[in-house]
Amino acid sequence: MIANITKRIRQGFFSTRSFVRTQTLSVNYGIEGILAVGALSIVGNNNNLFAQRLGADDFQLSLLQLVPNLLILLLLIPAGIFADSLRNKRIMIAVTMVVAGIFYSLVSATAFVPVHTVYIFIIVLSVATVSGAGMYNLSWQSFFPEAVEEGRRNMVLTFRARMTMIVQLVVPLVVGAILTAIISTEGKIVAHQAFYLLAAVLLFSNAFHLRKIKSVNPSEPKSISFAEMKIATGRLVRNKKFLIFTFVLLFFHATWHMDWTLYFIGQANYLQMNEFLLGLTPVGGMAAQLITLRFWSKLNTKKGVEHTLTFGIFGMATHAIAMIVAVSLPAPFSIITFLFLHFVAMLTFANITLSVFQNLLKVVDEEYRSFFISVYTCLITLSNAVMPMVGVLLYRALGDDLNAFRYTFVIVFALRIGAGLLWLWSKKKIASA
Repeated sequence: MIANITKRIRQGFFSTRSFVRTQTLSVNYGIEGILAVGALSIVGNNNNLFAQRLGADDFQLSLLQLVPNLLILLLLIPAGIFADSLRNKRIMIAVTMVVAGIFYSLVSATAFVPVHTVYIFIIVLSVATVSGAGMYNLSWQSFFPEAVEEGRRNMVLTFRARMTMIVQLVVPLVVGAILTAIISTEGKIVAHQAFYLLAAVLLFSNAFHLRKIKSVNPSEPKSISFAEMKIATGRLVRNKKFLIFTFVLLFFHATWHMDWTLYFIGQANYLQMNEFLLGLTPVGGMAAQLITLRFWSKLNTKKGVEHTLTFGIFGMATHAIAMIVAVSLPAPFSIITFLFLHFVAMLTFANITLSVFQNLLKVVDEEYRSFFISVYTCLITLSNAVMPMVGVLLYRALGDDLNAFRYTFVIVFALRIGAGLLWLWSKKKIASA
């Protein structure tokens, strides 16, 4: 009897200690998420407007997306190899934050450059974006499984996602309100500069905060050599689980990225939504994610991330339905219907946020995790750079009018259903590989 009591006390002690560790990790990653996503949200809501007020034309605005994506594509795989050579990947995260903070500070100063202002802005912003988004994401994803054991990941990611969603909900509203309240162009430029400096402060703070997150399962560092690269590549091409997962998720992301520009065309041209309504759309979408985040997190724990992701992939198809229905209705019912259907479509999106990364961690090689993640991310980034243009080209080829717009979204809907069916097929293949 005494032995049983002692056993229960020990189980209770270790269970409590495990819970406290999970809660501590959740809080620390929540703070990390607030600082990182807060900085990137402030920047994301400034770039195009600041560039326009510096005198950027449409071509130069397109470079704001193209140049950073091209740099990220060039650097991701070498960065993945470098990350695998580090004993402490947390250092790489901190360095990317500091570098991004320095260059965002410099971005704020580009307004004082007398010549070639826009191009200098694009160059400095691109370096900041590569470090603050591309390299940060890679190093973060490489370090996370070393700091958080598999059994805790869903809870930690759920808490972090909740914090970042609140930030993404609030920041656009605050930034928009401040800029709207300022009348003069000069005043708005000063506000943009202040926002970039604030983002830099948040990134510096995050680099300092990361010291609180320790690695509990560090991977053995790999040497940077041709022989090591050959081994890593060989592991990758023989890893059927990773190849199947990457193929299906690349197809899914391609169908997702395909309507990014088209969605804006539908909102601005066919639904004729003003700035307030355009801002209300992501706010409603973020609210839908916050409402359902707990549900998807519990379903992940109960059924597994492979099962739950199915709803997220099929759910993405409902965005196409929302746009097709909305542009087919007269105003003002078209806008009201779109906002409602967009909200409904976003009810499954938190699932994507929680489940894709956890599924990826299940198929990567543990010894060369960073290399595998960099290859996967490189392909997704390529889709992000190319597919919005493919969607627009398809729309123009079909006639560049309302009927062509509807037909394009019918194709997008069909492709996304296809992505869902591919995922159902891949689950069985991955399980048996």
